[in-house]
Amino acid sequence: MRLRTLVVAALAIAITGSIAPAAAHAEPSSSDITKKITKASDELEDIVESYNKMKISLDKTKADEKKLAESLGPAKDALADAGAQMKLIASSAYKTGKVGTMSVVLDGSSDLMDRMSILEQMSRTRQRDIDTYTATTKDYSSRQAALKATQDKQAAEVKELTDRKEKIEGNLKELYAMRKAAYGRETEKATKYTGSVPNIAGSAGKAVSFAYGAIGLMYEYGSGGPDTYDCSGLTSAAWAAAGKSLPHNAAAQYSATSRVSRSELKAGDLVFYRSLGHVGIYVGDGMIIDASHAGAPVKKRSINIMTPYGYGRVG
Repeated sequence: MRLRTLVVAALAIAITGSIAPAAAHAEPSSSDITKKITKASDELEDIVESYNKMKISLDKTKADEKKLAESLGPAKDALADAGAQMKLIASSAYKTGKVGTMSVVLDGSSDLMDRMSILEQMSRTRQRDIDTYTATTKDYSSRQAALKATQDKQAAEVKELTDRKEKIEGNLKELYAMRKAAYGRETEKATKYTGSVPNIAGSAGKAVSFAYGAIGLMYEYGSGGPDTYDCSGLTSAAWAAAGKSLPHNAAAQYSATSRVSRSELKAGDLVFYRSLGHVGIYVGDGMIIDASHAGAPVKKRSINIMTPYGYGRVG
């Protein structure tokens, strides 16, 4: 009995951060402990999904940086060519005056209209060269500035990603300590699915079949498989198996899918929860398969695990 009291006290410290006076509070029930662990798990998953969203942003920033860096070479070459042409114009103007090298042609023409036409053509040619130089200078400078801004953005995103990762890992330690104090182990037991898989036609059938095959694999934040998954990592991997690309983030998947009502749900549709903090794949008969939270394996469970936020169909 004394040992049980000590375990409950340790759990209370892990959950609340302080020791409650024994006379003022009753020992928390197993139901209360489960609720607190579930709440902590849900809050952690929200942070994980924000981490996944930041990873998507960082990947895009890296791609933008690569494109800008590749474009600098041609822009620099164009600027060098335009600059060389400008030097020729400046040198000609300095040596021969405003008329420049075309004065020989003009002197050889006795027709006034011919002379005016030559002057106009010369003016247009030089203006085009000047315009080209101006435009290529601006283009090169803007690309340099864009590259620098993108590199600065990337550095900020890397720092933000690192900070979020540290927070996730700190929260994971607390969560596992809570689970161990309550249940005697940090993670749930993983059990591979051995039941039947519904026969569903088309790409949705492939996605659903993949999800069934993932049952029993453990949750891991930021993971898209093949041995571990987080919630959006599982749904994106399931649909990738069906030849469809989905971003690794619940909110981004919501944007990438078309809206359907609950009455219109079909196997393979996505079910979103907790203001886009969680997502699972619908497999029919009121059931979803999802990677729920840290310390738990992928499971098949009721669509009513919590109130759904919305539903999405992959196009």
